[in-house]
Amino acid sequence: MIPDKRASELLDFYREAGVDALLSEQPVDRFAAATAPPTRAPQPVSLPPELEAKGRAAPAMMVSPPSAAPPAPDEAAMAAREAAKSAKSLGDLRAILEGFDGCALKATATRLVFADGNPQAKLMFVGEAPGRDEDIEGLPFVGRSGKLLDRMLAAIGLDRTKVYIANIVPWRPPGNRTPTPQEQQICLPFILRQIELADPDVLVCLGGPSAQALLGIKDGITKTRGRWFNFETGKRQIRALATFHPAFLLRSPLQKRFAWRDFLAIKKALAD
Repeated sequence: MIPDKRASELLDFYREAGVDALLSEQPVDRFAAATAPPTRAPQPVSLPPELEAKGRAAPAMMVSPPSAAPPAPDEAAMAAREAAKSAKSLGDLRAILEGFDGCALKATATRLVFADGNPQAKLMFVGEAPGRDEDIEGLPFVGRSGKLLDRMLAAIGLDRTKVYIANIVPWRPPGNRTPTPQEQQICLPFILRQIELADPDVLVCLGGPSAQALLGIKDGITKTRGRWFNFETGKRQIRALATFHPAFLLRSPLQKRFAWRDFLAIKKALAD
């Protein structure tokens, strides 16, 4: 028997990994089911002559045409750029994303995860993509990694009313997998416009994918974290910092000391 605490931690791990279904403890031989002899087809039933006549006279059933194929990635990225450019406010941008069908992730996600916090805040965090809990609630960073982010903010005297939080990709990838480069490229114009409209003083990229997409760097997060960059919002240059994603810190708690240094640097930058 697994102790209650260990069972709870195991369930938390499964949720973070995207597991959302349980299987039976009894094994099932799928190969046997696949090779089982076919069941006898039912014999046709004779109908009275008058019903058969009605059946022959009935019009053929209309078959709905297949849904249109999603646009090619290049076309979707171009449409995203044009759509994002047209947004005059964060409210406009959210409405545009709600109606945008160029990213296939929208079809598998429960809802759009646009942002959380204060859009007028001086500090903005951008992660990679929503997870299971975020997909359910429609808000970024509300699972275990979000709770760790809240504690990290509290350690430098901040909370969600004083920061703005978003992701590069606003829809959850199936099974919490990493978004593909194509998916990131399609969604990139929207997060760039979101940063431009929010116009923070400091931008923090949470994790390597966020830093690589927004800052145009190729190095991994271990080499990048703690370094300051200039980010062009479209209106002005702002300071940008890369640091570890909270989900990574949950898996590698020894790295928290480096994240703490980064958050102290963020606090100092806000005070300057």
